[in-house]
Amino acid sequence: MAEKKKFQAIKGTRDLLPPDTELWNRVEQTAREVFGTFGFGEIRPPIFEPTELFARSIGMDTDVVGKEMYSFEDRDETSVSLRPEATASVCRAYIEHGMHAWPQPVKLYYTGPMFRRERPQKGRYRQFYQIGAEVLEMVPPNQDPAKNIGKDAAVDAEVIEMVMAFFARSGLEGVELAINSIGDRQCRPKYVELLRAELMKVKDKLGPDSQRRILTNPLRVLDSKLESEQGIIAGLPRISDHLCANCAAQYAELKRQLGMRGVPYAENWRLVRGLDYYMRTTFEITARGLGSQNAVCGGGRYDGLVELLGGPPTKGIGFAIGEDRLILSLEEAGKGGAALGRDVFVAWMGEQAQGAAILAAQKLRASGFRVELPPVEQKFGKALGQADKLGARYALILGDDEIRTGQWTVKTLASGEQAKMSEAEFLEMSRKGKRLSS
Repeated sequence: MAEKKKFQAIKGTRDLLPPDTELWNRVEQTAREVFGTFGFGEIRPPIFEPTELFARSIGMDTDVVGKEMYSFEDRDETSVSLRPEATASVCRAYIEHGMHAWPQPVKLYYTGPMFRRERPQKGRYRQFYQIGAEVLEMVPPNQDPAKNIGKDAAVDAEVIEMVMAFFARSGLEGVELAINSIGDRQCRPKYVELLRAELMKVKDKLGPDSQRRILTNPLRVLDSKLESEQGIIAGLPRISDHLCANCAAQYAELKRQLGMRGVPYAENWRLVRGLDYYMRTTFEITARGLGSQNAVCGGGRYDGLVELLGGPPTKGIGFAIGEDRLILSLEEAGKGGAALGRDVFVAWMGEQAQGAAILAAQKLRASGFRVELPPVEQKFGKALGQADKLGARYALILGDDEIRTGQWTVKTLASGEQAKMSEAEFLEMSRKGKRLSS
């Protein structure tokens, strides 16, 4: 007889199970609540999109598009890909649904899985989860960029304030914010050429990845984690010394705005984004307990991306939170999901009691209690044993006597206390967390 195949989750993916999913739900609900107070609405874009969307937005020369995307041919022979990130999808939706005609700015947030075919490691999976948000605002015709420096900086600062408020509400400890400005189309190209020229002088001292990036994307060399390259990178020109007047003014205003909001930050001149449409504000948030892979959030301003995808001139800023890493950090801090448990276990005995038990369970569930109702009659000892295994707080005992008197018998399993009370009395007591009084 042939051995049955044992199916397992594909490498780099995993099942999220209770009670762990309690923490995931709590984190996502916290995001909805915090983001809602800042005026953001939820968007749920598709999990797969035309491959060209990501090729145009992220770039064909990037590792994400070139090596890491899950792409396949659809029935009409077009190439589609599982989304490796969501910003491109949100911008596509902004264009497709004419959101430029909505009251501006448009504030959107999302949660959900992303997909990248990369080497799995702690906190990094092939199917991973992100919580993110984007602020998009169409640029009026003939607008003078210099007149909106203050406004843009205030928008950036509020987005950063929001994500820091979310981390605080989530209970994440050891959170640190780093910021930088990477200039714009006026000053960044000049800096990139200067950086490339300086890198060429030390090319032979760099590793193969950095040597390749000198030609394709010199800014990415600043991301290098190789110990042998750190001394070289420390001596390279800094973009903060080469910002144009408008970018320098916007960066100064961003720091002032963060100070007004009481948001502490550190400046990191190596914090860059390698894609052309990113400009000015970039930021990263790290948390303790994650080792070298300690970044839980990255974001930045990307004026020009909507236009690149065929939409009207539009300003944008957003961020993405690595939910897997966030959850890992919370778990390592002892803030994992609580055991599911039950509020009430209904132990019923006798044919007449089953109807009363069903009605009691319905009323309790309607009031928001977690209720376990056995499908068949159980002996008293077995029922209490199951209630204890399920972590129930109370056992509601319904038998002939309870049916006749209309009084429930309620047992607090932790203390063993037991008392008779009406339905209304039990609901009132359990809502307020009072103890039984016999």
